[in-house]
Amino acid sequence: MSDTPPSSQIDRLLRIMARLRDLETGCEWDVAQNFKTIAPYTIEEAYEVADAIERADMDELRSELGDLLLQVVFHARMAEEEGEFAFEDVARSISDKMEARHPHIFGGEDGTMGETRWENLKEAERSEKGETSAMDGVALALPALMRAQKLQKRAARTGFDWPDTTGPAAKITEEMQELEAASSEIHKAEEAGDLLFAAVNYVRAHGISAEDALRAANAKFERRFRGMEALSEGAFADLSLDEQEQLWQQVKRNEAGG
Repeated sequence: MSDTPPSSQIDRLLRIMARLRDLETGCEWDVAQNFKTIAPYTIEEAYEVADAIERADMDELRSELGDLLLQVVFHARMAEEEGEFAFEDVARSISDKMEARHPHIFGGEDGTMGETRWENLKEAERSEKGETSAMDGVALALPALMRAQKLQKRAARTGFDWPDTTGPAAKITEEMQELEAASSEIHKAEEAGDLLFAAVNYVRAHGISAEDALRAANAKFERRFRGMEALSEGAFADLSLDEQEQLWQQVKRNEAGG
C-alpha cells in the first residue's frame, strides 16, 4: 500500500516539536530532555488515557490521547536528531506490522484472527528478531502484575503450566507459609514476591487479568473508604477500629441497597 502523508495537524505538531527542540530558539526544558527522562512521562500519559476511558470521559480522553501522541512525537524527534529514525518511520513501521499481522484483511489469506493465529504471527516476528527464549520481548517496564501474567502465559505456551486451579491454589498456601517462616528482611521480600507471583498465577488460572482485577479492587476500596469518611463527617481517624469497621459494613450495605 502507498504511504499516506501526515495530516495537516500531525504536520503542525511535528513542526511544534522541532521548534521546541531547537538548540538556539527552543524551550530550555524540552532541549534538555532525552529518551530516559521522557520515558516516565510516556508511561504516565498512557495511564491517564486508561483513566479517562475508565471514567468514560470522552473530552478528557481526547486531551489525554493528544498528550500521549506528543510523547511519540517527542521520542521520534530525538531519534531524528540522532540520525536514527523519524516520525514517518515510526508510522510506517506500525503500518507494516499491522498489515503483516492481518493477512486475512490486507493479504490474500482466508480465515479470522483468533488468538492462536495472532500469537503465531507474533512468534514469527520474534524469530525474525533473533529472539529464542519464550521470555524474550516481555517489556521490563510493564506493571509488575501485568508482566507476571505475561511471563506466565509465555511459559504456558511451552506446556509449563498447571492443568487446573488446584496447583496454583496450593502454591499460594506454600508461599504464605514460607513468608511467615522467613527470618531476614531480604528473605521476607523475596518470599513476598513469590506470594504475589503465585497469586497472579492463581487468578490467571481462572481466566482473569490480575492487573484489571486489582485495578477494580483499588477503585472499590477507595470508593468505600471515601464513603466511610463521609459517614464519619470528618472524624474518621478519631474512631476506634471497631467503629470504623461498623462504618465499613454500613457502606457495603448501602452499596448493596440494604
